[in-house]
Amino acid sequence: MKDSTIKSIKALEILDSRGNPTVKVFMTLNDGTKVSASVPSGASTGEYEAVELRDGDMNRYAGKGVLKAVQNVNERIAPVIIGLDALNQAQIDNTMIKLDGTHNKANLGANAILGVSIAAAKAAAKSSNVELYQYLGGTDARRVPVPCMNIINGGEHADNSVDFQEFMAVPIGAPTFAEGLRYVAQTFHALKKILKDKGLATSVGDEGGYAPNLKSNEEAIEIIIEAIEKAGFTPGKDIGIAIDSAATSFATDEIGMYDLKWSGAGKTTSDELIELAKKWVDKYPIVLWEDPVGEEDWEGFAKFTKVLGNKIEVVGDDIFVTNTKFISRGIKECTANSSLIKLNQIGTVSETVDAVRMCRDNGWRYFLSHRSGETTDTFLADFAVAMDGGHLKSGSASRGERLAKYNRLLEIEDKLQNSARYYWK
Repeated sequence: MKDSTIKSIKALEILDSRGNPTVKVFMTLNDGTKVSASVPSGASTGEYEAVELRDGDMNRYAGKGVLKAVQNVNERIAPVIIGLDALNQAQIDNTMIKLDGTHNKANLGANAILGVSIAAAKAAAKSSNVELYQYLGGTDARRVPVPCMNIINGGEHADNSVDFQEFMAVPIGAPTFAEGLRYVAQTFHALKKILKDKGLATSVGDEGGYAPNLKSNEEAIEIIIEAIEKAGFTPGKDIGIAIDSAATSFATDEIGMYDLKWSGAGKTTSDELIELAKKWVDKYPIVLWEDPVGEEDWEGFAKFTKVLGNKIEVVGDDIFVTNTKFISRGIKECTANSSLIKLNQIGTVSETVDAVRMCRDNGWRYFLSHRSGETTDTFLADFAVAMDGGHLKSGSASRGERLAKYNRLLEIEDKLQNSARYYWK
């Protein structure tokens, strides 16, 4: 019988995909199992997210160092976690939550806590000689998610004239994950040629999507439709479109009021954003819309869902922050019909699973997501399969930290062979 007791924990400051510091945790078990886990970081973060602890020392990384979080792992978390069984994820996570003692992990830092939490899950799976997705989701975990590929960046993720943060190509008509990935990767490459032919920039944003200066937000959709067709696919049949407005990033201090500042379109209201969305949903093959209004605009969110929730998936990100407290309110108030799921928004694997279960138990969808500051850690890919959510976003067909997740999903689908399942709804 293997001894899966945690023997050692050590953290290190490393750099994420934006060149900013993040936390990496190394864990060893008594049976010799060794793993590591790296923590992602967001750019457009919700106000109520768990706290990512930064040093604030302006002489190091412009204040973004994480030496305090690293120290918290090595000197405060490790002594209470060493000796626990890696197989007991809930005990490990709850021990860290109690040690932190705050509602938002501001004491130890969610980046410190999550690194240990993910490492424990990886170690337990490896010690048990099972695939990580099976350890987390059970032996029947076999649904490989539809890749919602971010191919045009805007908002906080790019320095351009597009207000909405992400425009994604979604291979809804593909028969397998591998084919779905091919559909959207080919569309991504077709889009590059179109942009070049139009004399537009083909530089990429934080998540690997192109970041051209366009005449309007709608032009982003039009040019994606053109790319889908150029790649040989049918819009709405083979590939749909998903949008993440990340509306909190252009919300004003007055709830329900917005400033489309990057495109120069100016001030607008949540009602006007809803009217715009209605026109676009009728005109284009949009299947999902994330954060159409801001995190404080609960009324606007509910209106949006009432108008469009029977046609598309309406996803709350900043408004819910993977927190069952806010998801529960959203369910009661019919604020959306889906929640984005980001591990570092809440800070432990156990709490993330709780958020997924709440969505599932109440008939909501849930959309697994990376962050704009990523690492090559592939935990998210296994987690997406384990949670059976059916779709995930992990960036574009460029940048190694994004492709690492997609490539891991190709491996998982290959391992599952004929038992793999792939479908949009």
